[in-house]
Amino acid sequence: MSLLSELRRRNVFKVAFVYVVAAALLQWLIMVAETQLGLPGWTSHLTLFLLVAGFPGTLMFAWVYEITPRGLRKAVDVDQTQSIVFKTGQKLNAALAVLTVLACVAMIADRLLPDLARPDRTPLQMITKAVTSVTDAELLLDRPTHSRVPGEIRSFTLENGLKVIVWPDADIPNVVIYNFVRAGGRNEYPGITGLSHFFEHMMFNGTENVPPGDFDVLMEAAGGANNAYTSNDVTVYQDWFPRTALDVVFALEGDRFANLAIDPDVVESERGVVFSERRSRIDNDNFGKLFEQMWATAFLAHPYQFPVIGWPSDIEAWTQEDLESFFRTYYAPNNSVMVVTGDVTAEEVYAFTRTYFGDIPAQEPPAEIRTVEPEQLGTRRFAIEAPAQTPLLHAAFHAGDATDPVTLPLTLLLNILVNGNSSRLHQVLVEQEQLAISVGAFQSEGFDPGLAYFYLTLPPGSDVEAVEARFLALLGEAASEGVTEAELDKARNIMLADFWRQMATIDGKASQLGNFEVFHGNYELLFDLPTRIDAVTVADLQQAAAQVFRPANATIGVLLPAAEEPAGASQ
Repeated sequence: MSLLSELRRRNVFKVAFVYVVAAALLQWLIMVAETQLGLPGWTSHLTLFLLVAGFPGTLMFAWVYEITPRGLRKAVDVDQTQSIVFKTGQKLNAALAVLTVLACVAMIADRLLPDLARPDRTPLQMITKAVTSVTDAELLLDRPTHSRVPGEIRSFTLENGLKVIVWPDADIPNVVIYNFVRAGGRNEYPGITGLSHFFEHMMFNGTENVPPGDFDVLMEAAGGANNAYTSNDVTVYQDWFPRTALDVVFALEGDRFANLAIDPDVVESERGVVFSERRSRIDNDNFGKLFEQMWATAFLAHPYQFPVIGWPSDIEAWTQEDLESFFRTYYAPNNSVMVVTGDVTAEEVYAFTRTYFGDIPAQEPPAEIRTVEPEQLGTRRFAIEAPAQTPLLHAAFHAGDATDPVTLPLTLLLNILVNGNSSRLHQVLVEQEQLAISVGAFQSEGFDPGLAYFYLTLPPGSDVEAVEARFLALLGEAASEGVTEAELDKARNIMLADFWRQMATIDGKASQLGNFEVFHGNYELLFDLPTRIDAVTVADLQQAAAQVFRPANATIGVLLPAAEEPAGASQ
C-alpha cells in the first residue's frame, strides 16, 4: 500500500483538516474576546503559537493511534466487523460536519457583529512598558561620601550617561521629578538664538506615540502637574504627581525624550506662540525691553549677550535641520541630570529609568563654550525711549560664576543692600530720599561669569542722572566702608531660613540637589552651604563690593518716557 493511501486510511488527512478548521474557529473567538471583552492583545499570539506547535503532534498521533494501548483496547471492545480506524473516521466525519456548520455561522456573525477589528492602542498603551524590579540594584547605586549628606540619598548613572539622584521622603505619598538639560542661551549663536526656549515649548507638543496636547491630559488624569523653564544655562522640566502615577509619568517623560515629533506644522504653530510671548514679555514690556538691551550691551563676546527667547529674525529663520540637530545634540541622556524626590525608593527609580530611558542612545558631547568675556575697560551707557509713565534705571556689574569664591559673599551683600524694607538701598532711595519707587537686585549664578544686576523704578519726572549718582555712591560706600556685623547676621539668617524652608519640601529638595549637581559638579556640596554661609566675614563682603562695584565694570541702562508729540504735529 502506498504512503498516500495509508495516510488516508489512518484518517491523517481528516485529522489535519479538522484541526485547521477548529484552530481557525478558536483563533476567531479569541480575536472577538480581545476586541469585545478587553482580553490582553498577546492572547491571540499565544493561542496561535500553541496551535501551530501542537499540529505536528496531532498528525503523529493520528498515524499511530490504532497501535496505541488505547487504540488496541478500543479495537477489542468495538464490533469486530468494523475496524477502529473506520470507526474513528466516522467520528471525524461528524466532527467535520459540525465544524463546517460552525464556520458558516462564524462567517455570518463576522458580517453582522459590530466592527471586530482590534481598536487602536491608546497613547498610554503605546508608551508604557513592563517594568521589572532589579534585585541587584543596590549594587549599582552610589551612596553619599560626605558625612553631612542624608544617608538615604542614592545616585547612579545609566550606561547611556544619564545621571540620576534619588532622595526618598515618604512624609506624603507624592513624588517630584526635575530633569535638568544642559541647554540654554549660552549654547546658541546668531541664527539659532532662542532654540533652547523653543524646545521647552516643543517638548509638550507631541511625540511619535502621544498626539499634541495629550501629554498634559494624560498626566493630569493621573493626578500630576508639570512645568518647565529655560535660562541662559539650562532647560529644566518639572513634574509633581502622586506615587500611584510613577509608571505613567516615567513613560511620558521617557517617550518625549526618545521620540519627540518635530512636526513642521506644529513648529510653525509654536513659532507663532513664541513670537507672541516675545511681544508680551519684551517688545511691549518696558522692563523686558531694557533688560534685553542690558545683557546685549554688558557682554561683547560671550553668548550670554543673546536673549533666551531669541532675536526676532532668528525665530523667523529656524530650519527643520536646525531643530533636529539641536534636539539630537542637547537632549541626549549624557547631557542631562534627573533628580527624583518623594515617596519612592532608589531601586524603583533605577528600574523605571532603565526601562524608559535606558534605550535612548548617548550622543557626542556638545561643543564646549570656549569664549571668555574680556575684562570691561570702562563704563558702558545707553538710553532708550519708550511710551512709559516712569523712568527705569538698570545697572549691571560683571561678577563670578556659580563656583567663584566671590559669589557667596556677593549674594549676602545683595541681601543687605536690597532684600526687604529694612535693606540699605530701600531705606535710603525709597523711604528717606524718595528717589526711587522700588529697588531690587539679583546675581546670575551660571556656568560662566555672569552679572550682579540692579533695577530701579523712578518717580515720574525724576532727575535720572542724580539718582544714578546717589545709587553708585551707596554701592561705593559698601566697598569703602563695608557693612556691619549686625547686617551680616541678618543676611545670614535670611539665607539660612530660605535654605531650610526649601529643604523642607520635596520640590525644594529636587531643585537644590539638581542645581548643585549641575552647576557645582557634585550634589553633596549642597549640604556644605550652611557652614559656608556661617564662615563668610564682613571683610569678605567688603572685598566682594570692591571687586565688583567698580565704575569701569558697570553697564548703565536707562529707559525714559518718550516725549509726547505736540497736538497736530503729525498732520
